[in-house]
Order: sequence, then C-alpha cells, then structure tokens
Amino acid sequence: MLTVVRVLTAAMLALHAPADPPIREQQQWVLDALNVEQAWNVTKGAGVTVAVIDSAVDTRVKELRGRVTVGPDMSSGAARPREVEPGEHGTAMAALIAGSGAGNGFVGVAPEARVLSLPLALDENPEDQIAPPLLTDPGATESPLARALRYATNHGAKVISMSIGNYGPHKSEREAVSYALGKGVVLVAAAGNDGQTTYTKDNETSYWSFPAGYPGVIGVAAVDKTSKPAPYSSDNLSVLVAAPGSGVPVVQRGSGYALSDGTSSAAALVAGVAALVKARYPDLRPEQVAQALATGARGRPAAGYDDRTGFGVVDAGAALNAAERLTGHKRQVPVPADQHFGQGEDTPQPSAPGPDPWRLWLYGIGVLVALVMFCGAIVLLNQRRE
Repeated sequence: MLTVVRVLTAAMLALHAPADPPIREQQQWVLDALNVEQAWNVTKGAGVTVAVIDSAVDTRVKELRGRVTVGPDMSSGAARPREVEPGEHGTAMAALIAGSGAGNGFVGVAPEARVLSLPLALDENPEDQIAPPLLTDPGATESPLARALRYATNHGAKVISMSIGNYGPHKSEREAVSYALGKGVVLVAAAGNDGQTTYTKDNETSYWSFPAGYPGVIGVAAVDKTSKPAPYSSDNLSVLVAAPGSGVPVVQRGSGYALSDGTSSAAALVAGVAALVKARYPDLRPEQVAQALATGARGRPAAGYDDRTGFGVVDAGAALNAAERLTGHKRQVPVPADQHFGQGEDTPQPSAPGPDPWRLWLYGIGVLVALVMFCGAIVLLNQRRE
C-alpha cells in the first residue's frame, strides 16, 4: 500500500523566481544567519553522507552532479533501486545541505558532503486543511519512513534529514529512530507548518508532527530574515532549534533557482550544520551533536527556551566550538575492576544459608545444662524423701 507523507512547507511549490542578483548573493543572508563561513574555516563536511528522506533528488543539477547516490524507492519497499521521477522538494533540500557551488552556482551548508537520496511518495501540494492527529499507533507493520531510516543507517549515513511529517507516532518508526540513534546517526526533522491553523490559535500550541516529535530527533522551527519566528512555523515542545525558513533561495529540479517558505528549508539547513559537526568530530554521539547545536545557538529566548524557536537560531561556528568542548566529556567514568564502589572497606561476604553453627552449639550446651540441673534436682528430692 502506498503511503503518502506530507511535505512540511507552507509554499514550497508555489516557488517564485528570485530577482536579478546572482544566486550566491541572494543566499548570502542565509549563510550569514547561520555563520556558515566561519565554520568553513574548519570543515566543509567532507567524508560525511547525509541521507535525504524526501522526494527523489535530481542528480542532473550541476551543484549536485556526481555527489548523489539514489537508494531504493522507500514507498514500495523494493529491494533494488528503480527509476523514480526526481522531485522538486527533495532536490531543493539536498542542495541546501550539500550544494557544491559549481559554476558559481548554489552552495549548500556542507558543500563537500555527499547525499544519499531515499525517495518517498510525497504529496508536494498539500491541502490547507489538516486532519486531527492519530491517537493510536496505525499498526505494527513497518512504515516507509522506518524502512528509510534503517536503510540510511545501514548504508553509511551519518546525518538523516527529514523535511517531511505526519500526525501521530508509529511503532515501527519509533523503533527505527532508536536503531539509528544507537548507531550514532544524527536525525533532523522539520517541526511543521501548522502555526496559523485554527487549532493552534485556539489552543496556543500546534499539533505534533512526526518524525520531529520522536525523542532524540532534532526538531527545527523556521525564522525570517530578522530572526523572528515565522508565523506559519509550528510551536510545540518538539522544537529544539530554529533556522531560516522564509524567503530561502533553493535549487529547482532541472535547473534554475527559486525562493521557498517553510520549516522544510530550516530543517535541511540544520542537517547541513550537523554534517559539519560530524565531519569535524565523527565520534560525537547524536545527543552531543544536538547539545552542541543548542548550546551554540544565538538569539536565545529570554527564558532560555520557548516552543517557537527552541534554544535559538543555529550558529555553525559556535556549534563547532561547543562540539570541541564536548569531545572532552567521557561517556562514563572508568572504575577499576576491584573498586566497583570506590574507596573504603568492602561489604562483608554474606553468610552461608542454613542454621548458624555457633547458635547450634549454644543451644546444645543450654539444653545439656538444663538436663543436668533437672537430673540434679530429682536426685536431691529423692535423697530428702529417704
């Protein structure tokens, strides 16, 4: 059965052509907002593969040519890759992450990273109306997203970008998320574009979107050019950090460029920053990468955190600095085999099961004394009678 997944973008496919300036100039504000160029002094993402679970990536785009591997169609569960029509959305997300800048063209956040495209059947023109969230697991069967997560993990991805979403968790997806995290893979997902729905306005919080809502997944909200929360961006506790999402230049399928709005772009940009961190510190665990992104974020809310921008807007340079500090944190404190509980005297060994020998001896002696005294009393009484 074909599963259709929502693309999390408010106007992703109502793309409008950018103005006359070269694309690199148009996207400069995004690079500046993320402080990417400072991070490029340290790494550009070489050696890291980012899996893009989305519509299929167009491998003919000059900025992605020779740097994309297309995996099987995750919607069908096919064991072998098959011809899949390239998608507008997946191509745009892949270029945001790893566009090479070839021919003075579009440059991604991690321009030396590689992309593993894992196609899903996506509804790239979602309706404005949204259905209520699923209150129970849809079933125990493996979902296309779960298959994609396991495939990406088993085929070398260090970061997985998911600018997709659905309402309601799925058991197989929770298990696949845990599997990927356990293998050290960083998971990034768009928080959703439900910020202006009737439900959000009435309840002052948005529906949770998954996979962003799964524990361990870095949920990303969107901000505009002034770093203010985008009105369409979902606000709930799945949001960890934020990134530019409004008026973001993207690559179009085939050729050309356009502008997009939505948390999709924000998530892809953060996935690119995560790739930079993993390239520089490959042994950093997923929770540490998330901590580095949150610690290094700028524009932190007054309370330290809120559900619109999380811990603030991601700063690539500061995230790398935070990651460097985290590399000194050991996973556990080593303890010598003979000192499991530190210094001090060991606890006495437990006594063997059964009766206590000393108590048995004392009991026996007591009985013997009692018998002697009893017999002595009888002898004395007999002597008096005589």
